[in-house]
Amino acid sequence: MERNKRFTKLLTVLLTVLICLSLVGCKKDDGKTSKDGSKAVSISVMVWDRGNAAPGTTTEDNGLTQWIKEQVKELYNIDVEYKAVPRSESDNKLNIMMTGGSAPDIVFTYDQNIFMNYANSGALADLTEVYAQYGTDIEKYCGAAQSVGNIGDKKYAVLKQRGTEAPRHVAYVRKDWCDQLDMGIPSTKEELGQYLYAVKENKLGGDNTIPWGMSGRADTEKMYLNFLGSYVDLKGEKDAYIYSEAYMAIAPGSKEGLKQLNTWYNDGLITQDFPTDTSEDVFMADIANGKVGFLLDDVYHPFDSFAVLNTNLGYETFVPVQPFDLPDGSYRTPFEPRHGMYVMIPASASEEVVEACMKYLNWMADPEIATKIRYTPDYVLNDLGVAVEPSAEEKEAKGYPGTCDDLGIVNNDFKWANDYDVLAKTEYLAQATPWASLEWYQNFYKVREIGKYRYPVYSYVSESEQTYGADIKSRMIEFVYRSICAPAGQFEEVYENGYKELVNAGLQLILDSRAEYYDSLNK
Repeated sequence: MERNKRFTKLLTVLLTVLICLSLVGCKKDDGKTSKDGSKAVSISVMVWDRGNAAPGTTTEDNGLTQWIKEQVKELYNIDVEYKAVPRSESDNKLNIMMTGGSAPDIVFTYDQNIFMNYANSGALADLTEVYAQYGTDIEKYCGAAQSVGNIGDKKYAVLKQRGTEAPRHVAYVRKDWCDQLDMGIPSTKEELGQYLYAVKENKLGGDNTIPWGMSGRADTEKMYLNFLGSYVDLKGEKDAYIYSEAYMAIAPGSKEGLKQLNTWYNDGLITQDFPTDTSEDVFMADIANGKVGFLLDDVYHPFDSFAVLNTNLGYETFVPVQPFDLPDGSYRTPFEPRHGMYVMIPASASEEVVEACMKYLNWMADPEIATKIRYTPDYVLNDLGVAVEPSAEEKEAKGYPGTCDDLGIVNNDFKWANDYDVLAKTEYLAQATPWASLEWYQNFYKVREIGKYRYPVYSYVSESEQTYGADIKSRMIEFVYRSICAPAGQFEEVYENGYKELVNAGLQLILDSRAEYYDSLNK
């Protein structure tokens, strides 16, 4: 009897094993189950390589990537592998990988045209359902940025939410020179012109004084865009969309702004050979050497030169300023949109991989997790409750990458990100060289908020813009530079010839398609 029982028990075990082997759900689990009971899934994630990995580590394998891997493995049983892409050629490399079928499971770009091309060609996974199921923290903490990842009623990208709200560009003026000239800080373009001529006449920067310093970067409109935009009267959201933002240089009214810059250039108020300074080395040196009286630039870009100048002189010089009054006397300071990069999953990913990718991204949306990625898992808070950026030496000692933020691709909106008083105090205390006072930083945040404005953004790029947009934007910068530098008396000819070239290259097709799309939304 006992022998029969043992035989029956053994037979039951064998049958159970055979049944499990015949079912997909009972296949062998090579890894332990996670806290949520998930089975092991492997995903690959794109990461930028900036060449600043700590000694003995790589962009793909370092202290921070290992920490992230451990967390998602324990929580979701997801095995993460990173695939490095050079930052300087990120989009080109992404296109090659997507075309060749070798892209990681999570990829990203800041370029809306690239996102739209992928989405409309069927190259991206539809994230609508998986986002609704597993993207709850993304929606909770980064929901303000998500709409532009949708096309119609389907979602094709998770958008990284920016942190501190910041203007696209900021103007700076030498306050000490304003004081020396017994002038107030210019608050209009007319006052700015008076200041620029006075700086030149009085040679406040020496024999080689440059009242308005410019560089010749060929990939950005930062040197002139806010100024030209101040001549444009946007009559409503439709105009704002049509001419947002790369097309502002040819919006109705902007020609008068270009003509004014051309006059100032020929009068010697603007850096004479600025288009040749494509690396900005001369521009930055001129600021640091005290030759420049005014400039328009990216928000933080000139700070290093300000620090050198202030340290050498022993007092504060440049201050932020908003002198670009609109036709009605108000101001318009374009701000960055709330969304940053488009984070996408290729359509070739399996359903279980898409689900795992969404869990990975949703995990990163949590502000505490985002803080640990951005400031390292060992981060500390200062007395103001702000995470302290570790030094390069501290990062290297623990094997963390030089740019930890590259791994945090979902959320930069930390709890202190838009507390300007706290940010001012933090930046003041964080100065390596005390080149600016606390009051300077407080004024910096106050001035840059004047006329805060965001251009409307839609999840749409017309076929015309996909075809001609990148070329037009490059040509537009060249067109503006040529117009500014046109010899005296030749502005009209240079402007008209340049504008015709833009139209022939597809400009009008783009403008018309933007108008048509806006009208289609507002019938």
